[in-house]
Amino acid sequence: MRAPLSWLREYAALPAEVTGRDLAAKLIAAGLEVETVETADITGPITTGRVLAIEELTEFKKPIRWCQVDVGNPEPQNLICGARNFAVGDVVVVVMPGAVLPGGFAVGARKTYGKLSEGMICSLRELGIGDDHDGILILPGDTAVGLEAIELLGLRDDVLDIAVTPDRGYCLSIRGVAREAATAYGVAFRDPAEIEVADEGASYPGAVADPAGCDRLVLRRVRGFDPAAPSPLWMRTRLHRAGMRPVSLAVDVTNYLMLELGQPLHAFDAARLTGTITVRRAREGEGLETLDHVKRTLDAEDLLITDEAGPLSIAGAMGGLHSEIGDASTEVVIEAAHFDPVAIARTVRRHRLHSEASYRFERGVDRELPLRASLRAVRMLAELGGAEVVPGATVVDAPVEPVTITIPVSHPSRVAGVEYSRETVVRRLEQVGCTVEGDDPLTVTPASWRPDLTDPNDLAEEVIRLEGYDAIPERAPRPAAGRGLTPRQRLRRRVGRVLAATGHTEALSYPFVAEKDWDSLQLPADDARRRALRLANPLSEDEPLLRTTLLPGLLRTAARNLGRGQSDLALFEIGVVFRPGRTTGAKRGSAESDLGGPGVAPRTGTHTGAVPVYPVDRAPTAEQIAAIDAALPHQPQRVAVLVAGEAERSGWWGKGRAGGWQDAIQAARAIAAEAGTELRVVADRHAPWHPGRCAALYAGGVLVGHAGELHPRVLQAYGLPPRSAAAELELDHLDATHSPVAPHVSTYPVATQDVALVVDAAVPAAEVESALREGAGELLESLRLFDVYTGDQVGEGRKSLAYALRFRAADRTLKAEEATAARDAAVARAAELTGAALRG
Repeated sequence: MRAPLSWLREYAALPAEVTGRDLAAKLIAAGLEVETVETADITGPITTGRVLAIEELTEFKKPIRWCQVDVGNPEPQNLICGARNFAVGDVVVVVMPGAVLPGGFAVGARKTYGKLSEGMICSLRELGIGDDHDGILILPGDTAVGLEAIELLGLRDDVLDIAVTPDRGYCLSIRGVAREAATAYGVAFRDPAEIEVADEGASYPGAVADPAGCDRLVLRRVRGFDPAAPSPLWMRTRLHRAGMRPVSLAVDVTNYLMLELGQPLHAFDAARLTGTITVRRAREGEGLETLDHVKRTLDAEDLLITDEAGPLSIAGAMGGLHSEIGDASTEVVIEAAHFDPVAIARTVRRHRLHSEASYRFERGVDRELPLRASLRAVRMLAELGGAEVVPGATVVDAPVEPVTITIPVSHPSRVAGVEYSRETVVRRLEQVGCTVEGDDPLTVTPASWRPDLTDPNDLAEEVIRLEGYDAIPERAPRPAAGRGLTPRQRLRRRVGRVLAATGHTEALSYPFVAEKDWDSLQLPADDARRRALRLANPLSEDEPLLRTTLLPGLLRTAARNLGRGQSDLALFEIGVVFRPGRTTGAKRGSAESDLGGPGVAPRTGTHTGAVPVYPVDRAPTAEQIAAIDAALPHQPQRVAVLVAGEAERSGWWGKGRAGGWQDAIQAARAIAAEAGTELRVVADRHAPWHPGRCAALYAGGVLVGHAGELHPRVLQAYGLPPRSAAAELELDHLDATHSPVAPHVSTYPVATQDVALVVDAAVPAAEVESALREGAGELLESLRLFDVYTGDQVGEGRKSLAYALRFRAADRTLKAEEATAARDAAVARAAELTGAALRG
């Protein structure tokens, strides 16, 4: 909303010294968003002058005139001008040498076309009060010569550009902004809508077929209107400064009153109307060509203004081309109405037909304005366009119950933490137009121009903002004892820290996926992860599903980084996935349920659980929270890791190391370690991983995730480099109550024993390691696989695994015999469980 300061002063008695920037600071303090204050950079001398003589200079390629203009000086001013729309005797605006026009254009005396031009004669655009540059601005013939034009035409005016939030639709008018300005300065406010309305009888036939969409329709009529009558300069100037283009008197009047009062109006050519004007919904097959020359197919939910011949306009948005005011319109019908904001918002979004009118109707318009705004419109058409006002007005009303709000006097104080007296609360509510009754609690009836005031918190906000947000003291919040992060929140943060510390970068993806992602991930047809929830109103039709795994978003993020030259990546994401239905007990940890896999018939559809809606003026009860939770899909929290490119960089120091399945499994182990859990790694086949390079990860007997090298077809589908690896774990299956404890550092020396075991090639090294740990006992401090050998020395179908075992006691130095006994026990257990034999 662009609001010229001079226009605001008409209705708010602001002190003379107040500038646009001063007012902007006050309005910002009151909660409005003033984005900019524009000040016309224009300086004089600029004066009025009467044209005394015109000499046509014909020796040039274009018509040039040398004019003598009386500006009140003893000698006339000599001026060169190329415009043709003025004549001897006309009063024009003359810019004298030394003046500066908007845009920093300095004017001086100069010789041009063989003559000395002492200044210039100006158009509207050059003066900064219009867009017309086709000709010179001609003032009324009775304008005195030698007047200071800056004050006469209001050339120097501050314009406030206000970003009006959706709850303050009343500020989309000079009336609303002036009211806020008057309140901010504590000065008198004169309401431009306060005019006496005493019309009797109908003016033009009208009806409302849909009271839910339109609860008030007002029609007034004028006849004998002069369609050639120009809009006065002051009106065109204000429209220009408010950001609207002058069109014609009838249209300019409706636009002017919309800006001043906030009530959109529409002017119809009565000669083009057929029968009763009716507000109704569109019918099947109807269409309308709007004023922007677009032929629109109407929807059954569209609210229309029609006559007996069909649609005249899309209600609250734009008129139709057929009933447009034209050069021959002498009888005009003014329509003013109060429409349902939701109906208008849906219509304009459906047709992408946003306009100044719809912008106001969507945010709520004063229901009492149609009577007053339409009366002012016909009076202005009579005054400026020579029309005769047809007595009476057609008013079609649907009864609307006034809104009343009960609020304790102490409620604003509780919200702000500042004590407000009853007198302060009542005074501030009355300043925003409310009627207040009662002692405590108060019964408040909001003004018709404040449809946004619907509950006690809205009223508390009005009191607080008018008293000043800066009056609220700064105090540190007082946390309740015993509250803080939950164990699961702490685990999530520890996991994020350990992954970041090991070189991974966190990625945040939208939780939306497409059905093609399931094919790109090579998921089987009966995989449970294909059973996804479909959004009723997706942000993008290409991704209408909620994710059941974190991998698609992480893979797309990696591909986007690779496309921008980042070839070596280690990414992770922590977030929830959405699984239709709920799983409990043993099934919750199975591959067929939370972690995907075969066994559940795939289904894609909108979640059918009905989520209950509760009021927001109080906290929900435990039963209400349980009802909401029961209606939601299961949302386990996951962490996923992706490694692509080099894990260790190449350089002058030598060749680097490509990241692979080892890094993905190690990241999973680091995650589990934060929950005090040691993972058991078992070979598995699970999409989207490579069937021979995939590991299932178990914590105890519970499957918590998978890790390994991704399938080549998956890498090709997402454009990732070969051998890229990933891991995905479910954090809900890890112990969040575990608190990390610093390890005991023994002061006694370590005893190291190496063993090389020969096993069948099909035996996983993880099983051998597990057996060694089990057999070694408490003295084992660490175990590391440092060599794998296959060849003639161990035989075909066999492999040798070499391990380094470190033994240490916390209270003594181990003897060689103790370390050897622990090693032999470990080897014996490995032989028992895996068939391992010491390599000779």
